Amino acid sequence: MEKIATRNNDLESEIAVHEGDILLRRGQRSAINCESCLWPKSQDGLVKVPVNISSDFSLTERSWIADALQEVSTLTCVKFVNRTTETDYVYVEHGQSCWSYFGKIGGRQAVGLMKNGCMDKGAIQHEMNHALGFIHEQARSDRDKFVKIVWEHIMAGEQGNFGKVKSKNLGLPYDYSSVMHYGAYDFSSAPGKPTIVPIPNPSVPIGQREGLSNLDVAKINKLYKCNCCSSVLPKPKGSFSSVNYPSPYPNNSNCLWLIRIRQSKIFLQFETFDLQTSSDCSSDYIKVYNGNSKNSPVLLDKYCGKGPLPSVVASGSTMLVEFATDETVTATGFRASYSRVNCGDTFRDSSGVITSPNYPNKYPKNRACFWVISSPVGYKVRHRLIPLLFSVVFSNGISFCLREQQLQWCAVFW
Repeated sequence: MEKIATRNNDLESEIAVHEGDILLRRGQRSAINCESCLWPKSQDGLVKVPVNISSDFSLTERSWIADALQEVSTLTCVKFVNRTTETDYVYVEHGQSCWSYFGKIGGRQAVGLMKNGCMDKGAIQHEMNHALGFIHEQARSDRDKFVKIVWEHIMAGEQGNFGKVKSKNLGLPYDYSSVMHYGAYDFSSAPGKPTIVPIPNPSVPIGQREGLSNLDVAKINKLYKCNCCSSVLPKPKGSFSSVNYPSPYPNNSNCLWLIRIRQSKIFLQFETFDLQTSSDCSSDYIKVYNGNSKNSPVLLDKYCGKGPLPSVVASGSTMLVEFATDETVTATGFRASYSRVNCGDTFRDSSGVITSPNYPNKYPKNRACFWVISSPVGYKVRHRLIPLLFSVVFSNGISFCLREQQLQWCAVFW
C-alpha cells in the first residue's frame, strides 16, 4: 500500500495530492462529498465508464488490468467499456507511483499504475474506485470507532495521509477488508511499528488487495443506485442460498455470488435444488463459471428442474455462480455450500487421465483432492485406477473415496 500511497512529486502544480494517491484540483473541491463527481447513468440503468489502457503496459499487464475491471463490471452496474470516441474517459497510464483523480473530472482522466507495486487486482481496483468517487476507508468520519491511528509511528511529513473527512458512509458498516483501506504498517517510521490498529481486536487484517470485498461491491451499488443482487464470499468455506429460501424465490431476478478463496481451489456442491422446469432451462436457471466473470469458462451450463446437481471444482481461486429467474413460475430455490480444496478439477472431455499431485513423483502429505467427471445425461462413466487395476462403472450421482497413507482420493461422477 505504501507504493499506492507514494506522493508523485512530478504532478502538475495546480493538482493537490490528498491522502497520498487521490488527486484534487486546487480550489475546485474542498469537500470530498461531490454529487457532480459521479459518472452518469444511461437510460438502461448502466453506468458506462470508457477506459483506454496505455500501450506502455505489456499484454500480460493489460490482461491483469482488464480482469480487475471486469470484476467490478460483473458485480455492479458500473461497466468499464473500451473507449472509442468518448470525450470523457479514463486513461490508465504507466506511472512512477499509483494515483487517481477523485470522481469524474471530464475529458481525458488519467489513472497512474506503477508496474512494480500496483498490478495486484485489488490495487488496480483501489485506484479505479477513487475515479468512481470513493475515499480511503480509514478516512471515514466514524473511523475512530474502528481503528486507532498511532501518530507517533507515522514517518515525518506523512501525517496528512491519515486525516478524516466528513463522509456520508452510505449507511453501510465500516469495512476492515475493503480494498480502500490502508495496511497496518503504511507510512510507518520503522519496521514493526503499526500506524493503524483495528479496535477492539488489533489482530483483524486490514489492507488486503486480493479483490473487492462484499462491502466494496455494496458501496458501489448503493452510490450509483444500482439494481444489482451480488455478493462476494471470501471465507475458506461457507454456504449461500436463493433469495427467501426455503420460501419461493422472486420473479425477474438475477443474482451473482463470487467465491474467492486465497491461494486455493474451490469445491462447490448443491445441498438442495428446486427451480422452475423449462425447455433448455431458458426460464429459471443456475450457471457456474470457472473464474470471476461471465466471460470465464463454464463449469455448469444452465441447470433447472428438481433434484441433485453435479458438484464442481474450480481450477483457480475464484468461482462465479449465477441464478436467473423470469416473470412466471417460481419454486423453493437452492442451497449450496463451498470449501477450499488443495487439488482437483472438473472434467467434461469424453476421455482423460487423472493423476495424483506430483505424479510420478511422491505426492505431498495431507491433501484432499476432488475430481469431478461430468457426462451427458444418459451416459455412464468408466473409471480405472492404475496400477491398482481396479475398474468399475458408475451411474449418475455415485461417489467414492479411497485413502492411501496420507492422501485421500475422492471423486463424484455424473
